Amino acid sequence: MKNKVVIVGCGSVGMSYAYALMNQKTPVTDLVLIDIDYKRMEGEAMDLSHGLPFAPSRINVKAGTYEDCVDAKIVCICAGANQKPGETRLDLIKKNYDIFKGIVPKIMESGFNGIILVATNPVDAMTYFTYRLSGLPASRVIGSGTTLDTSRLRYLISDKLEINTNNVHAYVLGEHGDSEFVPWSHASVGLQNISVYLKNEELEEICNNVRNAAYEVINRKGVTNYGIGMCLVRITNAILRNENSIFCVSVYHEKENVYISTPSILNQSGIREHVVFPLSEVEENKLKNSMNVIKEAIKSIE
Repeated sequence: MKNKVVIVGCGSVGMSYAYALMNQKTPVTDLVLIDIDYKRMEGEAMDLSHGLPFAPSRINVKAGTYEDCVDAKIVCICAGANQKPGETRLDLIKKNYDIFKGIVPKIMESGFNGIILVATNPVDAMTYFTYRLSGLPASRVIGSGTTLDTSRLRYLISDKLEINTNNVHAYVLGEHGDSEFVPWSHASVGLQNISVYLKNEELEEICNNVRNAAYEVINRKGVTNYGIGMCLVRITNAILRNENSIFCVSVYHEKENVYISTPSILNQSGIREHVVFPLSEVEENKLKNSMNVIKEAIKSIE
């Protein structure tokens, strides 16, 4: 079976995703790189291909055009302006919306009918715009959302407690941005609520560190790319393997007409369903606040 993935926008994030794909066991059979710098994409494809003898999966890699999207299972959009020191993700919305107006119609003109995965920030708003521009069902337009934030959260808890991340069960909800939050009432280590292990002030410190992680990385190296690249591979594999796994990706909430991250079941059709779970009144208010932040950002463009 042919499982083609197309990456649109092959800067630091796009190429980290591509490189991570090459180094993990994956059902991806074909990888196409699309960027305004076609010549560089040819070089990137050659460079990746030269490592195939040591790769765990055989992937055909090439530089391509939007016509290559026609039979792709997944098109991942990583194109856009990078967040600079001192900028929030929301500061990028106008620049990246203008870029997406030139990208999404070209994807759809190819005859593409797969799943679009959006990684560009501000990811919740950009996923919403992709949904509107593409005309695809909402279940097949997905943002990377707080998958990376959730990974950061589990890493920090694991590191503090010296317990394997596989035994840490916690999610970051809401905007992939400054209004995101952790519903601690549903966080556990093994079978015990996390409050058994950590005090409230420790939980708050971890939450703040997760929320500010991107700023800290950008201040030091100018961009975040490796973590999100690995998260995109995990999402890709879950789709292509039809896993029915739960991820905190950015998904469409029809009642609120907004994309935001809540736990959802992901398979080869995209979003199978949202996971319904109770939140405390404080957590509900935080989720509503996050939705309002994203809605206001979208209104600034529409």
